[in-house]
Amino acid sequence: MQAPLQQLEHPLLQQHNITLWVKREDLLHPHISGNKWRKLKYNLQEAQANGHKTILTFGGAYSNHIAATAAAGAEFGFKTIGIIRGEEHLPLNPTLQFATEQGMELHYISRELYRRKNEPDFIAELAEKYNQPYVVPEGGTNLLAVKGCTEIVEDIPIKYDVICCASGTGGTIAGIIAGLAGQKQVLGFPALKGGDLLEDEIEQLVYSYSGQHYQNWQLITDYHFGGYAKMKPELLQFIHDFKTNHSIPLEPVYTGKLFYGLFDLIAKGYFAEGTRIVAIHTGGLQGNAGFKERLGIEV
Repeated sequence: MQAPLQQLEHPLLQQHNITLWVKREDLLHPHISGNKWRKLKYNLQEAQANGHKTILTFGGAYSNHIAATAAAGAEFGFKTIGIIRGEEHLPLNPTLQFATEQGMELHYISRELYRRKNEPDFIAELAEKYNQPYVVPEGGTNLLAVKGCTEIVEDIPIKYDVICCASGTGGTIAGIIAGLAGQKQVLGFPALKGGDLLEDEIEQLVYSYSGQHYQNWQLITDYHFGGYAKMKPELLQFIHDFKTNHSIPLEPVYTGKLFYGLFDLIAKGYFAEGTRIVAIHTGGLQGNAGFKERLGIEV
């Protein structure tokens, strides 16, 4: 499917003479949507080219990446294994229930052991234990994911000045930066507290992929709402109003914070009049069912 551009109409945008489009990456696929499809695309091709029958990856109990990898495995004929941070809780939450329905085999490890997820020795142990699967990092971020995310910008046929996206592990924004090759301006909105620590990781991903250092990007770290998966009433109200006004669903971990921050910056006069902005909707909507179940919050 295509990721259409949807132009927003809002009094705030008219007041500041800002043009804002939303790139609806959430519409790419019913279950492998947004940046998860972009990140998995070339990893799936690499796994297939090297004869792997199984994909192993990592995530928390509500991980968008776990859900998307499970769906991708079912769709493209891979067995999938999810290494899940923390203890098993039954009944399964909606994310893990979906993953198992897609055929993913779940294995739970302690949070302490999970911290070793990027260590070569630990990955080698898992590879031996699970018959040499193709291993995808937590969140799907590696250089093949960066390659996939460069294609986000190739798929924007309009003129614009600034491109914005939410940031978790940094792979999506790294792909956007590399894809633009120094053109335009790129703003990332980290979902984590202390998101400025992502800068080095993003810089390294961009350089490893492209061999270049670019200066046309920055992280906006003021809209984490207390940290990863943290939220406040004003964020939930914004998400509700955004869906009512624009018929675009958001979620409170990534895209809700992105658009809240973007509209707040516009209100504060951060952007020059006449600026044309593209904001990337990176999907992740599957997590909303978990918020409803766990916290009784309708998103």
